[in-house]
This record gives sequence, C-alpha cells and structure tokens, in this order.
Amino acid sequence: MAFLRRQVVTAALTANAVRPLPGYRAGLATFFPSWLVGELAPHVLAVTVADAAAHAHGPRRDVRGLVLAAASTLGLVFLVGQSRSVRQDAEDSLVEALGADFEEGLETRPTPADLAVPWRRLVYPFRMREPRVHVERDIVYHESAGRRGMLDVYRPAEVPLEGAPVLLQVHGGGWSIGRKDQQGIPLMQHLAAKGWVCVAVNYRLAPRDRWPAQVEDVKRAIAWVREHIGAYGGDPGYLAITGGSAGGHLAALAALTPHRREWQPGFEDADTSVQVAVPHYGVYDFAGSTGVRATELMRDGFLGPRVLGRRWEEDPDVFEDASPILQVTEDAPDMFVLHGRHDSLAPVEQARLFVERLRATSRSSVVYAELPGAQHAFDVFPSIRSQHVVRAIDRYLHWHWHQHRARTGAKV
Repeated sequence: MAFLRRQVVTAALTANAVRPLPGYRAGLATFFPSWLVGELAPHVLAVTVADAAAHAHGPRRDVRGLVLAAASTLGLVFLVGQSRSVRQDAEDSLVEALGADFEEGLETRPTPADLAVPWRRLVYPFRMREPRVHVERDIVYHESAGRRGMLDVYRPAEVPLEGAPVLLQVHGGGWSIGRKDQQGIPLMQHLAAKGWVCVAVNYRLAPRDRWPAQVEDVKRAIAWVREHIGAYGGDPGYLAITGGSAGGHLAALAALTPHRREWQPGFEDADTSVQVAVPHYGVYDFAGSTGVRATELMRDGFLGPRVLGRRWEEDPDVFEDASPILQVTEDAPDMFVLHGRHDSLAPVEQARLFVERLRATSRSSVVYAELPGAQHAFDVFPSIRSQHVVRAIDRYLHWHWHQHRARTGAKV
C-alpha cells in the first residue's frame, strides 16, 4: 500500500505540473507543487522509475501502483521534453524580433557546447556556487532603509574590469517578501563569469512600506549604479534591468518611467534611465485595464489592500500609474519579455497584451518568449528550462551591448 500511495501522490503532482488547474484562486493552491515538479522533472522521473523497478522485482507487486508509475513516467518525460524545447522556442523568438543574422552582432558566436544542457550542474540544482564569481555583499545604497537599502555586486573573481556592461536584478515576492540573494542567481553568475557586473538589490516591502516605496528604491538603486558602478569596473552608461514576478513588474515600470520626479524623492535630478529591460513573468496591469478576470481579482484581493493600501474605486490613478502596460511610450527602451504559458500567479494574457502594446507603440526592439509548460518562477534555480533561458538572455544582452557600443562609437 505504501508504494501505491506514493504513486498516487506522484501521479497527481505530475498531472498538476502538466496541466495546472486554471483560475486565480485555484492557481494560488496549485502553483508551488506545479512549479517544483515541472523544474525538477528529471529528478522526479529518476526517483519514480527507480521506485517502480524496485517494487516490480519485489515479492508483492501492486499492478495499480505500477500503472500509475507508468503514467507518471510518461507525464514526466513530456515535461522534460517541454523544458528542452525552450532552447528552440527562445531561438525562434530572438530570430523573429532581431532577424536571422542577429548572431553576427555577437563578438563570439556560441558553440553547440555553450548551448547544451549542463547536466552535471543540474544534479544538485540548489547548490549554486560559482568559483569564477566574486560577490561583495550588503553595500548600502539607501541609508535610511536599513537592510532593505542594501545591494550585492557580482563580478569576475580574478579578472579586473573596466567599462563592463551592468545588469541590475530586482527580486520578486509579491512586493512584500524576498531578498536580493534569493532570485536571479543563475543569470547573474553566468553573466558575471563572462565579464559583466551584476547588482542585486533589496527594496522596502509592503505592507510596512506602502507603494510607491518599492519603485522609488529601484530607481534609487539605478541612480546609485550610475554614480558608483565605475568603482566596481562597470560602465555607468550602460545598464540593463531584469527581475521576476514583482521584480519583473518593477523592472518594466522603472524602465518605462525614467526621470519621473515624484518617484525620485531627494534625487529628482538623477538619471534613472536604462538601456534595456528583461522582465520575467511580471505583473503588467495593476488597474485591470486589460479586462482579464484574474487581474481584477489580484487588484481587488491583494494589490489594493496589501501593496497600495487603497481600493481601486477610491483612487484609480494610483493603480494606473503603477501599471507598466499603461506607461508605454514610443521612447520605451528595448525589451525582452519572458513568460510561462502555464503561469498560475501572473496571467500570461497580461504579458501578451503588454508585448502587443509595446510593439504597437515603442520605436525599440521587443522580443517575446512564451515558454510552453513553464510556471511562475521558472528561473529561480538551475533547471533544464532556466539554463536555456539564461543562455538566451546571454545572447540577447551581448547582442544589445555590442549594438549599444557600435551606436555610441565606443571601442568593443
């Protein structure tokens, strides 16, 4: 019976990862197991096959459990295949937006080995150590915010830098939890090992600090980078910004609203523009302007009472100002938007409509990768999917960096 129970649980978790229950409320309950099984599908597959093989050779076989194990195996193989397909999906997105010859804009084209799945690293996905990268932690950028006003700087451990491109990482967590050392680590380690300077930032959290404290802090961090990153080998004239979930929202919003003085208290004249943004599974509509039902439920049940501290009916302008989709102008910077098709927490419809607005309005390039089978938070730790995403972002940002250097006449 123990084997049967294990297989019932495994089959249910696998089915939830293959096809999460739709709807805002159901998604809150099904997200975590769907995300974990989806990103750890190879590990769950290995355990399931080993468990079934051991049971099949035992004295008392449970056919029902073996049938469930076979069904789970098929589902997990399907999930692994979806994760591996991200390499081609991301490639197609880059080619669609940038042209088939975009890799000619790279200093060095990636080899097949560069783009292959790093299976050895994925054996222990939660052990995220990178000896080639040095991290300077808890640097103060906002003195009055305590630990929420600190950031970390990632850069190569042994290679001195000068004029290196810079990436600012904004963590997620529903604007109310999370830390700078919990998200974006695979991407920052990968880029820092290749010569970038990466900055991971904390910011004040709701409900203790209500909106717009969060976007104010992100803009303050951008201003800090502009002023101080040269001391760490970075180029203050080139800044990319990224983040996932709430961090994706803040990255997109900050990128679209440079020099918005009311969100720069005490540093109104600082340059808070960025050259490019790469938001992951972000929330782009606080106001419910897209008409997506899940967005309206999030607005009324969470964003209003917990983050903004007011109801939409009382002050719709605040919700609209906080919505990246309503801040798109023709001067928007280049963007690479990524979203999972099975995202249970941030509806993929928001990303589609955000990209549609960008492409209709912005004069800059817009790349959109919608990842089949991907849940929210697909990039938190190394997995098949996240490694392909990291490599796609690597190629996009290096392409963008070299385009920027060519435009500004600087030596590449």
